[in-house]
Amino acid sequence: MEILHSNIIGKGEPIHILHGFLGMLDNWKTIGNKYAEEGFEVHLIDQRNHGKSFHSPEFNYDVLAADLDRYMTHHNIPSATVLGHSMGGKTAMLFACKYPEKVKKLIVADIAPKYYPPHHQDILNGLNAINVREIASRQEADKRLATHISQPGVRQFLLKNLYWVEKGVLDFRFNLEVLSERMEEVGENIGTTDSYSGPTLFLRGDKSEYITDADMTEIKKHFPKANLETIDNAGHWLHAENPKQFLAKSIPFIKE
Repeated sequence: MEILHSNIIGKGEPIHILHGFLGMLDNWKTIGNKYAEEGFEVHLIDQRNHGKSFHSPEFNYDVLAADLDRYMTHHNIPSATVLGHSMGGKTAMLFACKYPEKVKKLIVADIAPKYYPPHHQDILNGLNAINVREIASRQEADKRLATHISQPGVRQFLLKNLYWVEKGVLDFRFNLEVLSERMEEVGENIGTTDSYSGPTLFLRGDKSEYITDADMTEIKKHFPKANLETIDNAGHWLHAENPKQFLAKSIPFIKE
């Protein structure tokens, strides 16, 4: 069986970090380095069909959770704090419910245990519209993508996935074909009876609409020990928009 690709930094109690849709482990390097400085062994992990991890036609939260289970077995890690953002948060939630003995603490960044209608279609349309293998430079890729995606920040995030397959040939690290076909899966919820009774922290951006106050009832149903904290001046990318506060709220929770 294939094992997820990761970057392991620091020494101490393990923390596993799972990125969001179309992301990669590099998105969490800044936060990961800070946790490592605080005395943790940080596993920045690429989920399947993302980053440098394997590509597969199978893509849903059950297989993503099973991937993490296999990863921990492979690395001889009996239990860890698991942190997931967005799609990674859904993986982390399901993983904690299915393998509670492997999760010391759970941190969920800006996603709730509920169904989200597909909302990445414009981005996927833009990515599919440019034939990346015909593009000679990152600047050209950005220019072409700009005709479909207006926000420079979103384009910058997506173009981090570009790499040289060989001299003069660019491609994306994520599996665009499968992710485009399986986009519905990204919005899926965990099971109605799934629950995890360990210490849980939900973090949301004050400018994000992904977690509302009304979601707290549903959160408590699945995660009875959950607390919800809000990060100031941050949207959905709360860890990148206000890393200082993200660390200030998560480090004491992990250490207590």
